Amino acid sequence: MLKILIAGGFGVGKTTTVRAISEIEPISTEEYLTQASAPTDSLDGVEAKATTTVAFDFGRVSFDVPVPIELMLFGTPGQDRFIHLWDDIARGAVGAVVLADTRRLDTSFTAVSFCEAAQLPFVVAVNEFDGAHRYPLNEVRQALALTSRIPVTTFDARVPAAVVKVLLRLVEHALAQHPTEPTPSATPSYLET
Repeated sequence: MLKILIAGGFGVGKTTTVRAISEIEPISTEEYLTQASAPTDSLDGVEAKATTTVAFDFGRVSFDVPVPIELMLFGTPGQDRFIHLWDDIARGAVGAVVLADTRRLDTSFTAVSFCEAAQLPFVVAVNEFDGAHRYPLNEVRQALALTSRIPVTTFDARVPAAVVKVLLRLVEHALAQHPTEPTPSATPSYLET
């Protein structure tokens, strides 16, 4: 059983990612945005967003790779005003998926900095929103000031198979930091097409 953090800025797709892949009914702490949050929660680029996570999202998914694994997914709230919750949510995590939105890449800086400071292995997954410009991954890497050791990929948070690939890439990356652990390398049978 491995704990995985799903992190990133406001509106990058963390709740969608957990919902897309969870085998259980996800636990969500989404609340409607109100006028009271307008001064602190910028809707630039996500004007249609009506809800926000105020504590965390939780889901679970299992894989029968060479070694059966179960991933416990914890999605963080995206606003900087909730960053004080991240330490508790991240405690015991083997790694994190940092979601990025190219329309608002600056919203990912906090999550990247958090993972680096916590020395938490992470991958960056650019959520390909409809209508968002597609940048080459090396440009995303440069914009986020990431070293070549940090995997950067694209995905669609609504597509379960895409989420699976990102999660397995994170597990491989995290376990590579600890070479005595077995590394899952097989593709789950339901992804083979």
